[in-house]
Amino acid sequence: MGTHKHTIDEMLRAMAQKGWRITEQRRSLATLFAESGSYLSPKDVYEYMKVKYPGVSFDTVYRNLRLLSEMGVLEQFHLTDGLKFKASCLSHHHHHMICVSCEKTVTFEFCPMKLVQDLPENFEIQSHRFEIFGYCSDCKSSASPERVEH
Repeated sequence: MGTHKHTIDEMLRAMAQKGWRITEQRRSLATLFAESGSYLSPKDVYEYMKVKYPGVSFDTVYRNLRLLSEMGVLEQFHLTDGLKFKASCLSHHHHHMICVSCEKTVTFEFCPMKLVQDLPENFEIQSHRFEIFGYCSDCKSSASPERVEH
């Protein structure tokens, strides 16, 4: 539970630093992502929120997800079954390997930006992301032979 509380606190602190009021709904969003630890679609989040807040609209939920993603509190991923969000790890820089079958995520510390050279001089990098998509060992071993060949 300590890890969940730390993630919730990190997310709420990031929101407050951007000038957001910490409402009960935003606290609920932070709690959902901290406790889930997995990828959630906007529909998943809406279904969760409307139980607690029956008057909430899908548009409001989606707008908050996008804003939280833009401020770095949530990470946004385009997976095979659509757009999903996951709580960002705000404490250190890392990248991800994501299984396209079960969505298991493995973080790694190596940053390929160290190898990037010859960028146009007038381009100022604000942030970057690096994800590798494939099959984890569990999904690869249960995959059909034609999937393994690709």
